[in-house]
Amino acid sequence: MNSKISVFVLAAGMGSRYGGLKQMEGFGPNGETLIDYSIYDAIKAGFDRIVFVIRPDMEEAFKEVFLSKYEEKIDISYCFQTVDMVPSWYKRNPERTKPWGTGHALLVGKEYINEPFIVINGDDFYGREAFELAAKFLKEECDKSTYAIPTYRLKNMLSDEGGVKRGVCTVKGGYLERIDETFEVKRDKEGNINGTTWDGKEMKNLDEDTSVNANMFCLHNNVLDKFEKEFDSFLRSNEDDMAGEFLLPIVLSDLVTKGEIKMKAIDSPSPWFGVTFPEDAPVVRARLKELVEKGVYPTKLEV
Repeated sequence: MNSKISVFVLAAGMGSRYGGLKQMEGFGPNGETLIDYSIYDAIKAGFDRIVFVIRPDMEEAFKEVFLSKYEEKIDISYCFQTVDMVPSWYKRNPERTKPWGTGHALLVGKEYINEPFIVINGDDFYGREAFELAAKFLKEECDKSTYAIPTYRLKNMLSDEGGVKRGVCTVKGGYLERIDETFEVKRDKEGNINGTTWDGKEMKNLDEDTSVNANMFCLHNNVLDKFEKEFDSFLRSNEDDMAGEFLLPIVLSDLVTKGEIKMKAIDSPSPWFGVTFPEDAPVVRARLKELVEKGVYPTKLEV
């Protein structure tokens, strides 16, 4: 049994397709952000600590929007992700200005994570049940070799406005076999769902009920030592790549393939929605309004 569990929030994204800091934007009836709903659900589910990874230029806004609101209600802290946070042996090309991706974001929070935890995106809504299932797993089943991956159905994770990135999961016997980090996932004119994996493989006619992940993972804190080794290998093989990313799903999938860990697949019944494009914003506002009207959430979130 694990007595303490944490939430690690990936909130350093640039929001290039959205055109702004969607992590800070109010979508709820009283200006609540999607992160506010995640924190509300996490506290209700029994999480003890929230750790954010942000960019240095977000610090003042973060303090105003989140830190002041929650610092007396839950243990909350933050760390920065910058492009120069690399091992001492690595000589970064000065032309590289973009941080190294979600796996790197996890690594920069190493000193803040001392217990089993979940990783979530700051611009996704995961739903109460997802946090409850994650908390139960982390407290009762998570250990140094057993992690978990909450999954949703592909048909519920598309955008009408364009292609999105999703982790397409192959699951066997209740455990993950592999994750294909898939880009530009969308329906074509015939209604078929297609995409392209990170290494260029075309994914055609994906089943609507395919299990997919949206960067929510249940991890033991020993994963950080594994990620340090993997990041070293990544840098050695991608020294000349100015845009290469060290991505959480890809690294975790590789660790599963190598037999270093196993990941239990947890099918979440929660509604999921997120913000990729500006046109997604009114849809998200409408869905939150509906959940409030149904009484799933109070009109004004208070924890």
